[in-house]
Amino acid sequence: MGDHRPAPREKADLRQKLQEVPHQPGVYLMRDRLNRVIYVGKARDLRKRLSQYFTPSRQSLADLKTRALIKSIYDFDIHTVRNEAESLLLEGKLIKEFRPKYNVSFRDDKHFLLLKVRLDDPWPRFQFSRVRKEDGARYFGPFAHSGALRTTVAWINRRFGLRSCRPLEPGEVDFKHCHDDVIRNCSAPCMGKIDREAYRGRVEEACAFLEGKSKSLLVEIEAQMEKAAAKLQFERAAELRDVLDHLRKTLSPARRFTRTKRGLPENKEADALRDVEELKEVLHLETAPMVMECFDISNISTTHVVASMVRFKNGLPENKNYRRYRIKTVKGQDDFASMAEVVRRRYARILSQASEAHPEASAASQESPMEVMKRLGKDLEAGTDARGKPMVRLPDLVIVDGGKGQLSSACGELQRLGLSQLPIIGLAKEFEEIYRPGVAQPLILPHEMGALRLLQRIRDEAHRFANGYHQLLMKRRIAESVLDDCPGVSERRKKALLKAFGSVARLRRASADEIAALPGISKKLAEDVLRYLESH
Repeated sequence: MGDHRPAPREKADLRQKLQEVPHQPGVYLMRDRLNRVIYVGKARDLRKRLSQYFTPSRQSLADLKTRALIKSIYDFDIHTVRNEAESLLLEGKLIKEFRPKYNVSFRDDKHFLLLKVRLDDPWPRFQFSRVRKEDGARYFGPFAHSGALRTTVAWINRRFGLRSCRPLEPGEVDFKHCHDDVIRNCSAPCMGKIDREAYRGRVEEACAFLEGKSKSLLVEIEAQMEKAAAKLQFERAAELRDVLDHLRKTLSPARRFTRTKRGLPENKEADALRDVEELKEVLHLETAPMVMECFDISNISTTHVVASMVRFKNGLPENKNYRRYRIKTVKGQDDFASMAEVVRRRYARILSQASEAHPEASAASQESPMEVMKRLGKDLEAGTDARGKPMVRLPDLVIVDGGKGQLSSACGELQRLGLSQLPIIGLAKEFEEIYRPGVAQPLILPHEMGALRLLQRIRDEAHRFANGYHQLLMKRRIAESVLDDCPGVSERRKKALLKAFGSVARLRRASADEIAALPGISKKLAEDVLRYLESH
């Protein structure tokens, strides 16, 4: 019999791969040299969590099991999610599927809690379950926060007057042992105080609430909480706050994940489109922002001030249309002026390309540049400019990394270009505040909202791309030598000198005869080099 084990693979450049990992919640899978999944973990910040595995201190201070794991890692995969609850659910699902050797939790048959109700029962009630069966019941979940779920179910039973007793069809005997009706927690169907149709209607309302279709109740509870606080009823306000927190945790939508060949979810595109639609609603845009461009400035030092522009299409990165810029007209660290420059350069170029390719579109026309670009629309993306480079249309939404100052600078440039109607927002990092032109107060979205997660993804991608360019320029600067400006020393001679002497410091200590011994370097040039190094 032949050996059907997979062939060993080469070890990936883990540190280089780590640079592409975003600062987002998610799940990671560690693979060994045979490409087997040996560990599955979750993280609130994937970049920070994974970097802990590949630092020397971690490897030297870790316990024996962790050291063995780190030594076995040849590659890793990641998948980002929207919140910690989703990462917990996905982690458990992947561990059950792959059963990694270094995972202990979730390898048993324990499952997350589900909530089910049999609508065909005479008097339906909500029940907890850990297994989804084909039994005709209606299931909700799974839910990552079991405590929040139990509190939510207790509140739902009270709010809608649903029974919590176990008998399939409770009667007078069961009523004698129950106090729910007395304390008004139940509509008492066992005593005929409500008919079946009315009771079933309450169950349907509760199901709609669990599906997130009836959010008015959350608004009602929040209003009650604020009212109690205003009346100095702080215990009541705290109680309502806790209820509201549990309800939000329970109702926070958790996605169902399907497996691909590599075992990772494949619902990313559908989720991205849903987030785009949600962003349209919260920003009150005329059309969904299917194409978005985000700008970020990186000025870690005054040596190189750079900017990045990343483009998302249908909620996902469109890497071929990423752009990076070296700031040319700004002296020192001035984020506002730098943002103005890069926005001006980006959209002036798009307008110029469109004008060159379609001179008839704007000639003798009373239309503004914005109106012309709208009319040309997607036709631009199908063509090329005079240099044969692909053209792009204007985005549906512009995002600048920063607050009021950066937004104001960008708006000023758009107005000068005749693009004042182009939708634009600023996203400030500290509190994730969304600033809009002409609106004094920032918009603050709940952290679990997909629209905010989408904005964070595009902002973080722009930040990563800008920092990557800045680091590249710094590396180039470090690679430059004082010999670059030395008269008579070409690039070839510089490399020969550094190869022979190892460094500029050693070259300084060498004699003219030792330097002149190298091919292509005369005694006079050797003396000139030494004199130059003495003065520099």
